[in-house]
Amino acid sequence: MPYGGSDIKEKVKLNALRLLNEKYGITESDFQSAELELVPAFNAKSLGFDKSMIAGYGHDDKICAYSSLRAILEAKVQDKTAVCILSDKEEVGSMGNTGMESQTFDYFVSILLDKTGENRPNLLNKVFCNSSMLSADVGVTYDPIYGAVSDRTNCAYSAYGISFDKYTGSRGKAGGSDANAEFIAKLRGILEKNGIQYQFAELGKVDVGGGGTIAYILANKGVEVIDCGVPVLSMHSPYEVASKYDIYSAYRTYKTFFEEV
Repeated sequence: MPYGGSDIKEKVKLNALRLLNEKYGITESDFQSAELELVPAFNAKSLGFDKSMIAGYGHDDKICAYSSLRAILEAKVQDKTAVCILSDKEEVGSMGNTGMESQTFDYFVSILLDKTGENRPNLLNKVFCNSSMLSADVGVTYDPIYGAVSDRTNCAYSAYGISFDKYTGSRGKAGGSDANAEFIAKLRGILEKNGIQYQFAELGKVDVGGGGTIAYILANKGVEVIDCGVPVLSMHSPYEVASKYDIYSAYRTYKTFFEEV
């Protein structure tokens, strides 16, 4: 609604600024430093005849972040150091001091080594080369409406369990981390021993689909890593859909990983 009398210019803008000031104390000059996001106003809801799915905004990557954090808080870790990394700006290249391309995590591990009293040159590299990681990021559920962009024999399906994406990247393996066979076999053995359902998939048909995660960044440091997350329908849309069973499978996978790898 416009604000003020006929002698006032930019009435709509003025009313918007008035409301922001009344509700949040924001003035126009604050926009120079503010970080604002516009998100859908509706709440997440159960979806389907049997309410087996969740529809909501931002499943990518809230569902993997939530299940990872819940898993490490509840895991019974024995004699190893377990870490849950929640990094920012993955969609735009993982840059900045809150992204995975920064040296923040390296610094964090160095602090842990300092506290053991055994830090020395090259020890950080040795830690990475003796570490394993699940890159907890969502996968793509097969969508029959847009079936042409997926290979039906090589894609994830909803309610089939957590999805392993061996390559990611685009154009086949370009830009991906390509987990090795021995590491994948080890993970398969752990999941099968604990009765956790899983599936293997790619992010769309080769030369058509594709996408990146932070996996390659840690792989380049020497960490054993594979993308492992919840398949999502309508990724990056205002109302993404995920199976409750797949989310629970992700939680169980991450918890088991923390405890047994």
